Amino acid sequence: MAKAFTRVGRQIALAVKSGGPDPNYNPRLRLAVQNAKAVNMPRANVDNAIKKATSKDSENYEEVIYEGYAPHGIAILVETATDNTTRTVANVRHVFSKYGGSLGTSGSVSYMFAHKAVFVVAKSAIADRDEFELEMIDAGLEDIREEEDMYLLTADFSDFGTLNKALEDKGIEIQESKFDRVPSMLKRLTDEEVEDVIKLIEKMEEDDDVQNVFHTMDMSE
Repeated sequence: MAKAFTRVGRQIALAVKSGGPDPNYNPRLRLAVQNAKAVNMPRANVDNAIKKATSKDSENYEEVIYEGYAPHGIAILVETATDNTTRTVANVRHVFSKYGGSLGTSGSVSYMFAHKAVFVVAKSAIADRDEFELEMIDAGLEDIREEEDMYLLTADFSDFGTLNKALEDKGIEIQESKFDRVPSMLKRLTDEEVEDVIKLIEKMEEDDDVQNVFHTMDMSE
């Protein structure tokens, strides 16, 4: 829980820094607030995080992406939010090295991932899927996929705000929204090799500076 709150708190700080403290005019902050609700972060904590991010004494977080390879040729993209890049790069490099991977240079693997915005909405909120899909294409919708009682809507990262507003204008409640890095190619590994990669990913995710870890490992059964 503490780890989740720390991660969301940094998302809020970055969102306020980039677009201001009012969620009504800052789609990225609305996303961060939605993520806070998803991990049951109390409203008071959310308000305090926004207030703290606007104060002159706020911690100056910046987004830094690290790229590299896990064992067995799996590309890894690590999104971080840090107030000390020297510490963060040292920690990331250590995990790569200790678990059989290697830290790469900027651009070494990022070209393998497309930056996407993902929205999750209830199926019951959409009366006619075909009609809805046609309407949302103008707002940037690229794909709609069923998953149990939900629809997963995907758009380019740059269209996050446009699609977010289009859904709100139609009165469709967003259950969850996030940014994703979708790999253009996947690599199948043996069970033993998968375990090697998972060890690296899990250790990387333990770091408080790390927000997300993306990879090119094929996890389908």
